[in-house]
Parts: sequence; structure tokens; C-alpha cells
Amino acid sequence: MDHSRGGVVVMIIEILKGNDAKILRHDEKVILALVPNDKLRTTAELLFKAGCYYATGVGVDERLLGVGFSMYHIFNCESEKRYVILKAVANNSKIPSITPIISGANWAEREAMDMVGIFFDEHPEPLRLILPDDWPEGMHPLRKEFHYNERPPRIEFKPPKKEKKPGVMEVPVGPYHPTLHEPEVFELHVKGEEIVGAVYRGFHVHRGLEKLAEERMTINQIPFLAERICGICGYTHNCAYAQAVEDAAKIEVPERALYIRTILLELERLHSHLLWFGVAFHLLGFDSGFMHTWRIREAFMDLAELLTGNRKTYGMNLIGGVRRDIDEEKKKKVLEIFEKTKKETKEVLDNAAGMKELISRMEGVGVLPKKEGREIGVVGPVARASGIDTDVRRDHPYAAYGDLEFKVPVYKEGDVLARFLVRYEETFETFWLIEQALDQLPQGDILNEDYELPEYAVGIGATEAPRGEDVHFVITEGGNKVYRWRPRAPTYNNLPAVPIMLMGEKLADAPIIIASIDPCFSCTDHMVIVDGEKVCRCSFDDYLRRL
Repeated sequence: MDHSRGGVVVMIIEILKGNDAKILRHDEKVILALVPNDKLRTTAELLFKAGCYYATGVGVDERLLGVGFSMYHIFNCESEKRYVILKAVANNSKIPSITPIISGANWAEREAMDMVGIFFDEHPEPLRLILPDDWPEGMHPLRKEFHYNERPPRIEFKPPKKEKKPGVMEVPVGPYHPTLHEPEVFELHVKGEEIVGAVYRGFHVHRGLEKLAEERMTINQIPFLAERICGICGYTHNCAYAQAVEDAAKIEVPERALYIRTILLELERLHSHLLWFGVAFHLLGFDSGFMHTWRIREAFMDLAELLTGNRKTYGMNLIGGVRRDIDEEKKKKVLEIFEKTKKETKEVLDNAAGMKELISRMEGVGVLPKKEGREIGVVGPVARASGIDTDVRRDHPYAAYGDLEFKVPVYKEGDVLARFLVRYEETFETFWLIEQALDQLPQGDILNEDYELPEYAVGIGATEAPRGEDVHFVITEGGNKVYRWRPRAPTYNNLPAVPIMLMGEKLADAPIIIASIDPCFSCTDHMVIVDGEKVCRCSFDDYLRRL
């Protein structure tokens, strides 16, 4: 097989055509193909072997379009700077599962089961992922007839009795626990002090963003919702959503706006990484390091307020550009603060890296091998620490990254220390990226409002969030609405790898192993919203009569 640059695209097209796929879109960013159900598994396997790793999957209720229920499997073909999307249409609500050959599709398919009611033949683990156990059968929140403010009746649920293994104790970590900052559950199975098994159950923080956006919001209201997916990396979600719509509508964003987006994205990476260093130091017992990193981080929060009017970089994006400019006075202030904080950051992190007590708690702990990481589809620092050379900023250039120089740190050890070192190097690359962007900031407009939204066009936007690849998928509805919006946060791909990292480790190391992926549970949990004051239960036919 030809794996040279350009040869992979030819091979992908041959794979698709050889499996009777109908190519719906083919450009420099996306290849979208409709694949027959009986060829879906073979096509997905061949794509994976060709070097396209599984990014995410999106279930869509397309009955209003005369299609039925569809599943969009999204693959990242890094070598060709493209995303390959396989679309499969359900037959009697069923589609063949690709999880038996690509384990990274597990969560995406289970989410589509819960939220859309698509069922996947031969799925090895057809259990609920998103919906609670007392949610009634047959109600799927992302079907079009389900209202955003609907609250279904709860059903009585009795958890099945678990078979206990001799000598093995279950230690629940969560949903509320001192080592977790958000409500999630890790069920650790320990024998003595050794972890011999781990089960994760999340999605306790459901907020119904997708349903709310699709039913009630315009395309330029959704950015303000998207940035509230996460309290730390909201701007990267905002950008990924905007890029998805801009991709679907082929909107040209002014160059100056692209540079401003880059500056804010990297500023967000700075304060996010420093927050993680502080949390890691605290979990390792190095509280003076925790306090110093968070002290330095305050300067970056002040810069965010200077540039956006808010310490959380809120309210900056619209479709087609940005809302605020960066003048010469603000540029000068950023560089002045960098001159001091860069030295302080290096001093604190270098001191920590030289402490044997800290290194011994991270080195060789929580190892994720490269092979397992690639199969699961881990992203960001977690992937790069396991020898997977991936970075959306380089592999799918967006904003102004194609014009800027930066290095992508990669380590092969796959342990907590490697994840620490990846973030260490990235922090200083981020300083350099912002300095370049400020120096090269072009003149011109910051917003393009001259565009029309096409009907039912597919768009994809991806950013390299502090935690890894952030993917947003949209189908436009025309006018000023979206038909389907699906945000996929980096933690969604990284969490399934945590049980592998925990196996064979000491119970005392579980907190730092879990924290080493920099989990953002609120990013991952983004689904159901209810309002008990206004409840309506209707069929799809009732929904059609309302249109």
C-alpha cells in the first residue's frame, strides 16, 4: 500500500469505491461517503489500517429529511489533513457495530443507542452510557419529537446483584470524593493494595446543550452556549463550533480574526496547563508548587480579561470572525506580562522536575502503551505521552497555526511523568506561539457577515484543546438554525483508557493516574436538560404536525 503523502487519499477513495460507497463530499478538508450497511465494518477496518484513527461518531434523526436514522463515523486521517466520514443509514433502527474491530467506537455507538435509538448489531457491550438506569425504555432525547423541556416519568430500577470475587474489595471513588472536582464514579477493584480492575460510570452532569441549541437557538447564539460546555477550555469549544458552521457554509474568515482566535486559544492553553500543574502538585503533596502555579496563572486570567472583557474568554466569537479587536496597547501589555511570567513559570516547573520525591510518584506509574492508546483513540497530551505523534494544530491547520512555528513534544514512555513533560514543553511553546501571533498580526477586518447558511450541509470543526482534539459536528438547517450539533470533548476519548492505566497499580496512585489525563467531566457530560413546569410527551407524527 502507498502511504506517501497524497497516496493515502487515493487509497481511501479506492477503499470507499471498492466497498460500493457513494461519495457525497470530497475536498481538502473532508471526505464524506454513504456506505452500505453490509460493507460498513470492512470499510471502517480498512480505513483504520490505512492510518485513519477513529475520532468519534454521531447519531442523527434524519426522518424529516426522508432518510431515517443515520450514524456518522468520523475518522481522522492526519497524514492527509482530512477527516473521513462514513455515513450509514439504519435499517429498522439497526446498523452493524464497528466496535468489535475498532474499540474506540464503543462509547459513540452506545451514546447513539441511548440518545437517538439506533441499535448496533453485534455490539460487545450494549449497555446504557448516557441515560440513567431509571430512564424509561423507548424514550430517546435526541429524536426530533422529544422536547428539550420534557421530563419523562422515572421507572423503578433495582441494580443487579454483583458476583464478588474472593479477596477482591470494591472501592468507590465518587460520585462525590475529595480527589474528584466533579461528580463521576470510578469503581476500583483492589486486592490488597493492588488495583485489579476498574469500571467508570459518568455522565452525571447532563445539561442538554445539543437539544437546546437545535430547538431554541440561532447559529450565532450557539457560540455563547458552546463556550459554557467547560469552565476551563470553553473558548476552544466556541472555535470548534464556529469552524464547523464555517466549514459547512464555506465562509471565509478574515485573516486578522484568525490570528486573534489563535492568541486566545493559546492563552486558554496556558492557564489550563498551569491549573493542571497545580492540581497534580496538590495530589502529590507538593502544595507550595500548587500555590505558586496558581499564583502565576492569575496573570493569564487578567490577560484574558484585558483581551475579552472577561476572565474566562467569553463572548469573543461569532460565525465569520470575532467581536473584539486587539490594539497596540493590549499587545504591549501582553508582552510585558509574558516577560515576567515566563521566567516564573520556568523556575517553578524546573524546581518540580528536579524533585526526586515527585518524579518517583510519576515515573513508571499509570502506563498506557501506544497500541492500546491508538485503538481507543486517545488524544492530546495523553496520546503524545504514549508515542502517538498527533496535534490538530499541525495535522489540520486552523486559525493562524499554518503560518506559525511550533514543536509538538512526543514521549514514548506513556506514564504520568511523560504526560507531565508533554505539558511542560507545550507550555513554553504556547508562549512562543502567542508572541509570534502578536508580532505578525495582520491588518484588516475582524468579522465577515456576508454569508448564507445552506440547507442540510455537513460541517466539521476541530481544535487542539488543552486536553486534546476537540471535534464539533454540525448539519445546518438553512436560515439561521442547525439541524444537528454534536460536540465531542477530548476527555470523551481519553477516559476509556483510564482503566488500562489503573490496572496493576497501587490504590494510593489512583488519584494522580486519573488526574494525569486532565479529565474534564463537564466537557464530556453535555446532554439532557429538563423543566418540570412544562412537560409534553408526543410522537413523531405529533412533531410533524407542529412544523
